[in-house]
Amino acid sequence: MGAAAGEEGEAAVRVLVVDDSPVDRKVVELLLRSHRAGAAAFHVTTVDSGKKAMELLLLGLDDAHGKQQRRSVDMVLTDYCMPEMTGYDLLRAIKALGSANPIPVVVMSSENEPQRISRCLTAGAEDFIVKPLRTKDVQRLRDCSAVRLRPATRDAADDRRPSSVKRNGVDAPAPPPRPDTAAAAKKAASSEKPAGLAAMASSSSTDLSHYLQSLFKFVLLAYALLCLAELLHRWSGGCSRSLSLW
Repeated sequence: MGAAAGEEGEAAVRVLVVDDSPVDRKVVELLLRSHRAGAAAFHVTTVDSGKKAMELLLLGLDDAHGKQQRRSVDMVLTDYCMPEMTGYDLLRAIKALGSANPIPVVVMSSENEPQRISRCLTAGAEDFIVKPLRTKDVQRLRDCSAVRLRPATRDAADDRRPSSVKRNGVDAPAPPPRPDTAAAAKKAASSEKPAGLAAMASSSSTDLSHYLQSLFKFVLLAYALLCLAELLHRWSGGCSRSLSLW
């Protein structure tokens, strides 16, 4: 079904590469295998169609559920243009699995089309990378694979929080968590106001500059027309005097 490469260690990031082009699959595989930079290695599995990718993902989820093992894929890296099942169709199918901790999906394409990028991001893609894949894109893949761990970490922290505390020997509801999220949102909103005012001021100054430039050009054109009219008037007056002498 595919080729596997990389190290089998627990820290390895398991990536499923889906592309109908054998050349592109090999390029991505070699790039991920050779990139370490002190971080976890990549374990790469490649398939040539979205259908095979779904078969592998469903099999891995069933095994992880039945044996309580880690699932076989941490992230899916798929091409957008593929026959039968496109990368967009695969993205929607993965997001429709209904997992509490969904698999991150990154879409690749050789065409940098804003509508295509927006369509994939709206459907739930963690990122959209324009081919060819480069070394600087590997860190983006690592960041996307880390997204999978955040919901689980947050849920584990919530589970460890006590539901009640002892006060004078009587159970009382535990205090609510600190509203760090609300405070952060309020701080972000307050910081956006000066930025918005600065943007409005910059836009106004730009409009005023364009208006003054247009006004200067108009005045200059009017002055040139007046000078031309004066020259024509003098020239016509000189011609009329010459004719009268004859």
